[in-house]
Amino acid sequence: MGTRERERDRELLIPVATISENGGSKSSVPIISPTVTSSHGREAFLKVIRSWASKKFMTGCVILLPLAITFYVTWGFIHFVDGFFSPVYDHLGINIFGLGFATSITFIFLVGVFMSSWWGASVLTLGEWFIKKMPLVSYIYAASKQISTAISPDQNSNAFKEVAIIRHPRIGQFMFGFITSTVVLQKGIGEEELCCVYVPTNHLYLGDIFLISSRDILRPNLSVREGIEIVISGGMSVPKILTTVDAPGIPAARVVNFEAAV
Repeated sequence: MGTRERERDRELLIPVATISENGGSKSSVPIISPTVTSSHGREAFLKVIRSWASKKFMTGCVILLPLAITFYVTWGFIHFVDGFFSPVYDHLGINIFGLGFATSITFIFLVGVFMSSWWGASVLTLGEWFIKKMPLVSYIYAASKQISTAISPDQNSNAFKEVAIIRHPRIGQFMFGFITSTVVLQKGIGEEELCCVYVPTNHLYLGDIFLISSRDILRPNLSVREGIEIVISGGMSVPKILTTVDAPGIPAARVVNFEAAV
């Protein structure tokens, strides 16, 4: 009895080989081949290398793309401006790269100085009068002038007056806009001052116009140029903190607090 029990215990501890149909023995414990293990390790290593290489490649693209675009646009602008006066120097036999660009910049500066004077304003008015008489050119010039005056440093021009934040399209949502003018709405119970707010919907050139009460407009501490940068960048240049300022002629107590109203 003791010998039989010892054999039974040995069978439980040592895997018993099973006999296959063709007479060969087959172990009940699976044997892992070293080749399979090495192939799995190689695949895992290649996956790690590919993931690391793709991340580093995308990081390089993110860093180099804005630099390349900036260089390409700047280089194209230099060639474009240089092309105004470089043919004149080529005709004179002077081949110095950048001389036409420097001449163009100087010419633009002198035009700005001249147009700021009374004589320059008179010449510009006369030129605009001729342009407005042309059927198709007048529309192109009017649209181009509206865009240029929007970024003009002269705040007295008919451009964007202030950056505005309005509640649109529903409660809890706000939109950036630009105050272009004011209008007085005469009603039976009195008058109300409304602001004409231009809200860009497609970059900066297309948008909607809203007539909104001056009391319902938030005026952030942003200049017109900063507001244009926010629109052009798709909101990426918005400051982390925005503070509002009181509108001229409206007491602070009458300015709407949108945070409390939401």
